[in-house]
Amino acid sequence: MGSARIVGVDLARAIAIVGMMAIHVFPGEETPGAGGVLYTVAHGRASALFGVLAGLSLGLSTRGRGDRRAAARTSVVVRGVLVALLGLLLVDAGSRIAIILPYYGVAFVVVLPFLWWPARRLAVLAGGWLVLAPVASFALRAVYELPARYEQPTLGWLSRPGDLLETLTLTGYYPVIGWAGYLLLGLAVSKLDLRSTVVGTRLLGAGALTAGGSWIASALLLGPLGGRTALSQVQDFYGTVPTDTRWWLAIAAPHSGTPFDLLHTAGTALTVVGALCLLPAAVTRFLQPVAAFGAMPLTIYTAHVIALAAWPAETTTVLVVHVFVGVVSATGWRLAVGRGPLEIVVGRAASGAAALVRSPRLPWTA
Repeated sequence: MGSARIVGVDLARAIAIVGMMAIHVFPGEETPGAGGVLYTVAHGRASALFGVLAGLSLGLSTRGRGDRRAAARTSVVVRGVLVALLGLLLVDAGSRIAIILPYYGVAFVVVLPFLWWPARRLAVLAGGWLVLAPVASFALRAVYELPARYEQPTLGWLSRPGDLLETLTLTGYYPVIGWAGYLLLGLAVSKLDLRSTVVGTRLLGAGALTAGGSWIASALLLGPLGGRTALSQVQDFYGTVPTDTRWWLAIAAPHSGTPFDLLHTAGTALTVVGALCLLPAAVTRFLQPVAAFGAMPLTIYTAHVIALAAWPAETTTVLVVHVFVGVVSATGWRLAVGRGPLEIVVGRAASGAAALVRSPRLPWTA
């Protein structure tokens, strides 16, 4: 694929970021007008797209490392730790939203053994993971009677490693046991030639079939097959489902973490990536400011969270301001500097750690 950025991937990130911003700003599907529609479309799907793209980026950044794989693994671990710590800091900053970064940081480490698997094996693993991990989570939480944890982990939780690990892996808003499947799927996609029209078309088609098929299967289980009668009143979900009946695993509600939820949102993510990678250059050249916005996900996400903590109004104006300022700032920064500021900091720290591993003579052995 070469070293040049893939514009479709940056555009997909931009969509994911805007979708997550909408979820953070608007109070819910009851928001009047276009805000409610955007919330409904983005709910659960935007963060899943963000996860798939995280795995895709991870795969692109570690391709072809050959005998430098130990250094690449070290780089990924450092990157994951820094992203997780940044997430904990954002919670301490007073944000009212569920911060996704600590979960992603841990997910980077979980997928480490699979970085150089071929696309076909990764696709099979990702599909199996998205189906079976929610079942394993359900069983573990049922056996050990682990309730959903709505409290967000902060830096102070580092002194409570057991609670921190349980929340990030099993009971929190983005439990890694299931969400790692998104990163694995992204890794599989990263092995493909995303500039190929055939690949883009296949991703779009496979994503649409997966998203639609999982939704229909869930509807059949809950409707004609009687699952809905076994469930309590419809409710919002925050990463997990109750464990009083296995019928909860048949739902596809956003952030329920069931097989049908994960498959549906993974399918929509593939559809978006495939569609945007099919855009011709004549179109994407006019979308460079949006691509710049999407090329700085860590910086834009962090700035958005901090700004929302300072100005927590739930209006369309807030969303428009965040997106507009983000696009303008990202475009200017990209023209003047290149990579986003937080991307530079995290990247240099990860590269420095990797360089130490590659060095035949480590500083402390001198």
